[in-house]
Amino acid sequence: MGEISISTNERFELVDITYEVQKLLEDFDLDEGAVLIFTKHTTTALMINEKETGLLKDFKKIMKELVPEGREYEHNRIDNNADSHLRAILLSSSLVVPVSNRRLELGSWQRIFLVELDGPRTRKIIVKPLLSTGE
Repeated sequence: MGEISISTNERFELVDITYEVQKLLEDFDLDEGAVLIFTKHTTTALMINEKETGLLKDFKKIMKELVPEGREYEHNRIDNNADSHLRAILLSSSLVVPVSNRRLELGSWQRIFLVELDGPRTRKIIVKPLLSTGE
């Protein structure tokens, strides 16, 4: 198992972590199988999609429309970040990605993103091989 540490810079940010996940594969004895990628935080999420500037802006815009900041959410009585938690609920805290020949089996345009919803902070992502077929 490995861990990635990411420092974010914005409250709502998309960070491409594909390179970091692939680099961790070098430490695993994993020729064929899959990796589990898991974020340890309730105000972050993970997603796979294209790294195209317009698409990423559209994603942030639609999330802000679906769950706007500044509403009178009940959770805001505690720490004023209910919108971050609610957005995370709509997304996912984990991904499973196939591995073949020690490489992530992503499509041509697919990238792995950490979705920061309550930054800036330092975040931890766990990467764990699910099956090892290496020698």
